[in-house]
Amino acid sequence: MNRAARILSLVAASMLCAATALATTTAQPTGGDADHGKTVYARCAACHDLNTGKTVLGPSMKGIVGRKAGAMPGFAYSPALQASAVVWTPASLDAYIAAPTRFVPGTNMAFAGLPDARDRADLIAFLQQAAR
Repeated sequence: MNRAARILSLVAASMLCAATALATTTAQPTGGDADHGKTVYARCAACHDLNTGKTVLGPSMKGIVGRKAGAMPGFAYSPALQASAVVWTPASLDAYIAAPTRFVPGTNMAFAGLPDARDRADLIAFLQQAAR
């Protein structure tokens, strides 16, 4: 490959990396509005307790951020979630809430996902404050 072709390849690769970074940044907003997240959480409340540690239809959200997936005592998780190496961080919660069965194939989570990135960011901000 001659020098001009190498330079052109490097420029193209740099542009591709920049476009990928921009797409990732715009698809996953940082921060979030916890007040709006409380409204979004209303969709979750029928199945998930917020902070008592009580199992309802799904596991409690108490202490969710920083907890290993499938580790809340007293809940019968799917083998797929128990075997995963997922630790619930804002990023992993975002990916899971967006499409649970795509993020952890074999999960029992009976929820199609929350497609709106802003709603997910707001929900996660709320969980970080309210589910300690």
